[in-house]
Amino acid sequence: MSIVRTALPLVLLTSVLTGCAGLQKTDWPTCAAVGGVGGAALGAIESSSWAGYGALLGAGVAAGYCWVHGDGDEDGDGVPDSRDKCPGTPKGVQVDANGCPPAPVAAVEEVVVVKEETIVIRDVHFEFDSARLTAADKAKLDTIATRLKQEAPSAQLRVTGYTDSVGSDAYNQRLSEKRAHSVTEYLIGAGVPRGSFVSVAGGGESHPVADNKTADGRALNRRTEIKINR
Repeated sequence: MSIVRTALPLVLLTSVLTGCAGLQKTDWPTCAAVGGVGGAALGAIESSSWAGYGALLGAGVAAGYCWVHGDGDEDGDGVPDSRDKCPGTPKGVQVDANGCPPAPVAAVEEVVVVKEETIVIRDVHFEFDSARLTAADKAKLDTIATRLKQEAPSAQLRVTGYTDSVGSDAYNQRLSEKRAHSVTEYLIGAGVPRGSFVSVAGGGESHPVADNKTADGRALNRRTEIKINR
C-alpha cells in the first residue's frame, strides 16, 4: 500500500502533464477539469478518501502547468504562438492554419487598346490659297510627328484633307488633296515611317463639321484628319 501512495503523485503528475501538452494558456480550466478527473480516478485506486485529494491535486497541478507552460496566442487569431508564422496579425483579420492572412490576389489590369483614333488638325493653315506649310505649321506638325512615331509599327495611318465651301467643288477637292499630301510628306520627313500611311486623300468641302456661313464655322471645316487604325 505504501508503494501505491508513493507512486501515486508521480503517476498523477505524469498523467496531468501529458494531458495538458499542446494546450494554450487560456485552456487552463480544461486542464484543471482533466487533471481533476484523472486525479480522482487515480486516487480512488488507493481508497475513496483519496479520490477527493487526487481531484484537488490533479486539478491544481494541471491548471498551473497549463498556465505556465501552455502555448499562448499573443495576437488572438486562434493559432498558437508556437505555430504562428505571422505574429502580430491585426485583430479581426482572417488567417490560415499558419496564422497568416491569405496572400492578396494580384489584380490583373486589362489593357484596353483603342482600335481606332482620329487626330484632327485645325490649326495648320498653310499659306494663302496654297498647300505650302508655314513655319508655324511645321512646328505644330513636329509635335504630331513625335506622337505618331510612338505608335506601334503595325499602326495604319489614313490622312484626309478638308476645306470650307468657299470656291468651286473641283477647286476645293484639288486643294484638299494637295494639303493632305503636304502634311503627309512633312510627317514622313519628321521621322514617321512612310509605310505607315496607307492612304492620303482629299475630301474637299464634303463632310463639314460646322456651319460654312460663318467665319468660325469655315475655320473648323478647314482641317486635316489623321485616322489611326491599330
